[in-house]
Amino acid sequence: MAADYIGRTLPVLRAETLGADIAEWFWGFDLWVGLLLDTILIGYTGTVLGGAAGLLLSFPAATTLAPRWAVELSRRVLEFARTVPTLVFALIFVYAFGLGPLAGVLAIALHSMGALGKLFAEVHENADLRTVDAVRATGGSWTQAMRYGVLPQSVPGVLSFGLLRFEINVREASVLGLVGAGGIGEELYLSVRQFEYPDISAILLLILATVMLIDQICTWLRHRILGVEALRVA
Repeated sequence: MAADYIGRTLPVLRAETLGADIAEWFWGFDLWVGLLLDTILIGYTGTVLGGAAGLLLSFPAATTLAPRWAVELSRRVLEFARTVPTLVFALIFVYAFGLGPLAGVLAIALHSMGALGKLFAEVHENADLRTVDAVRATGGSWTQAMRYGVLPQSVPGVLSFGLLRFEINVREASVLGLVGAGGIGEELYLSVRQFEYPDISAILLLILATVMLIDQICTWLRHRILGVEALRVA
C-alpha cells in the first residue's frame, strides 16, 4: 500500500521530453520557493526569539551559578516549554491569533526556549568559576558576573547549539503549515488533500534540498565563526 502511494507521487519522465516533463512536475516552482522562504523566515525568527529567551533563563537554571530556588523555578519553566510538542503550541496560537506565520513563529520560539535554555545552562555549568569570583571581588553584580565571567566562555557552545537548533526549526516550520501556521506545509497539506500526487513529491524534494543546503551553510558558519578547535571543545 505504501509502495503504491509512493509510486503515484513519482512523475513519468521520458528521455525525449525530459525537460517538458520536469517543467510540468515543478509547475509551481516560483510559488513553492516563495513559501519555502517564508518557512525559513519562520524558523529563523523563532530560533532568534527562543534562543534569546533561553539564554536569559539559562543563567539562573545553571546549578553552579544560581541559588537552588532560582534553579528549580527556571528549570520547571524550561521543562514545560520543551515538553509540549511544537504542533500543540501551534494549534493553540492558531486558535488565539488566527492562521498565518505568527502562530508558527511563537510555537517554534517557545519550544526552542525550552530546548536551548537547558543546553545553554549545561554549557554555563562547565565555565571556570574563577572568572566569576574575580568579577564579584571587584564589586560586580551577579548579572555582570554572568555577562563578563560566564558568557565569554560559553559563546562557542551557545552559537553551535543555536545553529543546530535553526536547522531543526526549519524542518519544524515545514510541518507546522499542516495546522495553518504558514509556510510550505500548507501547500503540501493542500496537495495531499487534493490527491495531487506529483506535487507532493516535488514539494518534498524542495524541502529536502533546502534543509540540506541550510545544513551545509550552518556547518560552514560553525567552522568559520568558532574554528575547528573550538567546535571540538564545545
